[in-house]
Formats: sequence, structure tokens, C-alpha cells
Amino acid sequence: MYSRQEVINHTKSCIIKIGSALLTRDGEGLDVDAIQQWVKQVAHIRSLGVEVILVSSGSVAEGMSRMGWKKRPRALYELQAAAAIGQAGLIQTYQQSFEQYKLQTAQILLTHDDLSNRRRYLNARSTLRTLLKLGTIPIVNENDTVAMEEIRLGDNDTLGAMVANLVDANLLIILTDQPGLYDKDPRQYRDARLISLDSALNPELLGFAGAAGSVVGTGGMRTKVLAAQAAARSGSATIIASGREGNVLRRIFEGENVGSLLTADCEPLTARKQWISSQTNIKGTLTIDIGAQKAMKENGRSLLPVGIVKVEGEFGRGDIVRCINEDGLSVGLGVANYTDLECQKILGLPSQKIIDALGYIDEAEVIHRDNLVIL
Repeated sequence: MYSRQEVINHTKSCIIKIGSALLTRDGEGLDVDAIQQWVKQVAHIRSLGVEVILVSSGSVAEGMSRMGWKKRPRALYELQAAAAIGQAGLIQTYQQSFEQYKLQTAQILLTHDDLSNRRRYLNARSTLRTLLKLGTIPIVNENDTVAMEEIRLGDNDTLGAMVANLVDANLLIILTDQPGLYDKDPRQYRDARLISLDSALNPELLGFAGAAGSVVGTGGMRTKVLAAQAAARSGSATIIASGREGNVLRRIFEGENVGSLLTADCEPLTARKQWISSQTNIKGTLTIDIGAQKAMKENGRSLLPVGIVKVEGEFGRGDIVRCINEDGLSVGLGVANYTDLECQKILGLPSQKIIDALGYIDEAEVIHRDNLVIL
């Protein structure tokens, strides 16, 4: 496990996620003073020779302010309109602030389709890398103007991890309203301990963050731990820290023990597997037996039809599917070589029997190991 100073010394590119609570004034639009303080700190990091991408919220809040709306709309089309109006103000504020430090900004708006389509994913990757080479500060947000609910990325913690995977960043910084990750909810337990350093892949971390659907977990620390785990697959460490602390970004890069550092203690995935691991729009689920699980996890084998016991969902050839064990725990993600209907017909069969069941055979594997990511 790397020390904090080793992580900082190794960092050449960094993703910084700043949420709307840190950028807005309780529904009254953008907090320009706060943004200028963030920009000042980012400019300092850039002066150290570190490439920076900002993942920034705030467009909907700014749009509401510009339209004089006091209450957040519920209708999707009104939220999209607010995002469209507010995004212009958000980028304008950033651009004017960065100009003081002779830094150019660039706006990048992403949707799930941009990241689920392999060709568009690679195009986004190339664009971001080019912008960094040009010395700009790319400012990334989800394209709320066109994203429908069923294809939303979900939250900017997830988006931050996806961007870290896109550009192979060394460090992801997630700023929140908490000092970091605790071993229990500090709002309920006085003896809660701040986790200063741990591996992002420690399975206990999700338990500390709260179960899905809990007060602690929903839209809170759980999404940040999941983002750290996703970022670790491309070799990126994550720091979860409070955005309420003064000069927090500058202090992080000075090596101060701020927030929770979750290190990436695993071999980085190949570029293709990074793309697979970043997918959130999962089309189907394959339940596998213990033999298949062991072969995949311990021996790096492909998933064969003989190891499948159940098929759920509707998916086509080339879609991303999730593999779970018979206890319902996730084992991996992969690209399916067969449709759901074909999988139903060949599950439990040895590969040499595929042609008997289907009348043809495309691949001997349902998911080839080169297209399989173990979680």
C-alpha cells in the first residue's frame, strides 16, 4: 500500500469532483466567491505540473436561479431546461475565473451513451487527452439536457471515476461535506473513527459506508466508495475529503493528512477492460455455479455455458452482462457472445453441445476472458 506522500509524488494527472453543495448558495445560484477559491487552488496544482480535470455540478441550481425558480422542478423536461440554461452560466463563471491565471477551460458534457458505446468512449478519451496536452482545464458534467432517467450515469462520483478511467488519471479527489470515510456513521456514533488510509479494494469499506438504501448510503458515502473501487481498476487512488475545509486541495498536494486516502492496490486493467468495468447500463444477469466462479476468479478462465445456471434480462450479442454467484453476489462484468435467448438454450451444456442446441456456434465461450472483468 502506497503512503500518502508517495501517491502525491506519483500524481501527474488528477480528477477533482466538486458537488453542487460546494458551488451554490442553497438554491440561490452559483457561489462565485467559492468558485474563485476552487479555481485558485486548481491553478496552484497546475503550476506544480499536474494535469487537472474538473467534474463539476451546479448547472441545474444556476438555471433555477436565472429563471427565478424557488423550488426544484420535478418534471424531467423542466430539469433539462434548467440544466441547459445553467450550464452556460457555470462555464462562463469558470472561464472568467481561470482567465485570471491565464488558463483556458473546455466544456465536456457526457451521457451514458458516450461511455457505453466503445467507439464514442474512445473518442471521448482522445478528446480529453488532447485537451490536457494543450494545457486546458477540461470541465466535465453529465449532459443533463438530453439524458433520460433510464440512461443517466446517476451521480458525479460515478462520473469522476469514469473520467479517471478514461484518461488513466493517477488520483481522483472527491470533495464532500464530511471529513472523509468513517468506520461507522459519525452522526450516530461518537466513537466513529476516520479512516485515513486503506485499500480501495478492502471489502469492509462498503459496510462502513452504509448499505444501499440506508440514510448513510443513498447518494452519500457509498457512491464515493464505489467510485474509488472503480477508479482503482485503472490504477487511480482516491481521496475523499471535506470541501468545507480551507485550502483543502492545496493542502492535499502539500502532503497533509487530509481526508481518506484509498489506494489502488491492484494491477491496472487493460484499456478495453477499463471500458467494460465503467459500464452502468447492464443489460442482463448470468447466475453461475461455484465451479465457474472459481475458474474465472482464481484461474482467469472464460465463462463457458456449462457454468451458467440461470439467465435474466434481455440482451444481445455484444451487450454488457453481470455475472453473479448463487448467493447473488457480483463476480464480474463481461461482453456477451450470445443473446439471452441463446443463453437460455445452452446454459449448463458443454461447449461442444452448443451446435446441437442452436444449430450453429459462434464462440465456445459465453464471455471470453479478454472481455471479462472480475469484480
